[in-house]
Amino acid sequence: MKEYLLMFVVAFLSATIFPAQSEAVLVALVAGGEHSPWGLVAVATTGNTLGSAMNWLLGIFAHRCMNARWFPVSEATLHRAEAWYHRYGRWSLLLSWVPVIGDPLTLAAGVLREPFPSFLAITLTAKLLRYLVLVAVYQAVL
Repeated sequence: MKEYLLMFVVAFLSATIFPAQSEAVLVALVAGGEHSPWGLVAVATTGNTLGSAMNWLLGIFAHRCMNARWFPVSEATLHRAEAWYHRYGRWSLLLSWVPVIGDPLTLAAGVLREPFPSFLAITLTAKLLRYLVLVAVYQAVL
């Protein structure tokens, strides 16, 4: 049970500004063979999606907090993410799982007031597919 909690926490943190490698934890736990790969994928997807939802929520308040020391994204990074989001729209959230650009995209979605239901649906899909592919590739290589 503690491994599932670990998976959730690492996946949540890796969707925020904190450096964490949810993919490495997922593969390690799947390799251990003691837990259901699909249960781990579900927990990782849930944690990672909720972490992105936190970014979306931060985005709602971004302009009030932009100069705060604790704010996770620089103004320049946020402007680049907003430009990307304006250019490609909500479907750019399909890249929310990609390191470096995913977090600012989810923050930009909040800044630009993407409706939460569409944000959640697209982000959850992207993150689920990433973890499913990761586990499938790992199992195919075995």
